[in-house]
Amino acid sequence: MASPNVPEVWLRGPLPGVPPLLQPVAHALLQAREEVDACLHDFPAELLWERPAGVASVGFHLQHLAGVLDRLFTYARGESLSPGQLAALAAEGKPTGQPGEAAALVQLFREAVEKAVAQLRVTEEKILTQPREVGRAKLPSTVLGLLFHAAEHTQRHVGQLLVTARVVRQGHR
Repeated sequence: MASPNVPEVWLRGPLPGVPPLLQPVAHALLQAREEVDACLHDFPAELLWERPAGVASVGFHLQHLAGVLDRLFTYARGESLSPGQLAALAAEGKPTGQPGEAAALVQLFREAVEKAVAQLRVTEEKILTQPREVGRAKLPSTVLGLLFHAAEHTQRHVGQLLVTARVVRQGHR
């Protein structure tokens, strides 16, 4: 959510160094980062793992957002997931119990977005239609398919996170 005087990221013009066909991906990821930052500023730690009506918690969404970006961009590079990435996937949805966990998870997402945008900057448009395999089943996709899915998946989870955060804050008052 941009402030009233600042347009959304996609209306601020092209991002330096990002190829034209990948601008929408970068815009969506940066918009998501801004919305998460605004929504979770001073978010109460005791609400991080609340699951109103059984929906995914804010903590899960933060872990998942960072993890999915990392995984999808790994596949876009034509690489397999590392043991560390598989361990992070298995840990999604599990509280760490660390002090400052909410801020740390927001920072993890911020870093995942920065890393993703950096990768977009070095992705050549001529490879966007190259095939890529996804997951252990090696399902078919392309570089562009993975990058686009990373953007839309991020936006979808951020929307869910925003609603969940608002619901748990309302119930906390």
